[in-house]
Amino acid sequence: MTALDVPEVLALENRLFPHDAWPESFFYDELAHTSAAADDGGAADAAGGTDAGTRRYWTARTVGGELAGYAGMMCVLPLADVQTLAVAPEMQGRGLGTRLLGLLVDAARARGAEQILLEVRADNPGAQALYLREGFEPIHTRARYYPDGQDALIMRRPLTDLPTRSSATDLRSPLS
Repeated sequence: MTALDVPEVLALENRLFPHDAWPESFFYDELAHTSAAADDGGAADAAGGTDAGTRRYWTARTVGGELAGYAGMMCVLPLADVQTLAVAPEMQGRGLGTRLLGLLVDAARARGAEQILLEVRADNPGAQALYLREGFEPIHTRARYYPDGQDALIMRRPLTDLPTRSSATDLRSPLS
């Protein structure tokens, strides 16, 4: 995804998520945290450093060039987090969501993340079924997380053989 994709992505975002769509500025802010170095798994950037950016975003397009979906993640080791995943209604049921989620998981694993997290609306059983099928497990509920008051279900998928307690905070512990 590039800044040139944002108007189309924003239109689909508003269509899919009318009550909690990201504002346009969120997409530009997220893209500002990406870099070309992210494509090479964190190799040195042009200045000689190793900042590969913490975000990655992709678009999926039809053969005709229409936006079919998009996905994005944040990776701050040892965790990766699915920031967004969306598939146009006319493209749903064709495996695109599974492919985009697989892309996120593979990218997180390539960056060295131990686990990947995501939030999903408690009233979105279709998305929850996808995540469960792809190895995610529910670990927490954030009450009234979304602007319309709906809860968010937090889900996690290990990306490595994790010990009982990883270097990340145990996400099942109550928040203080």
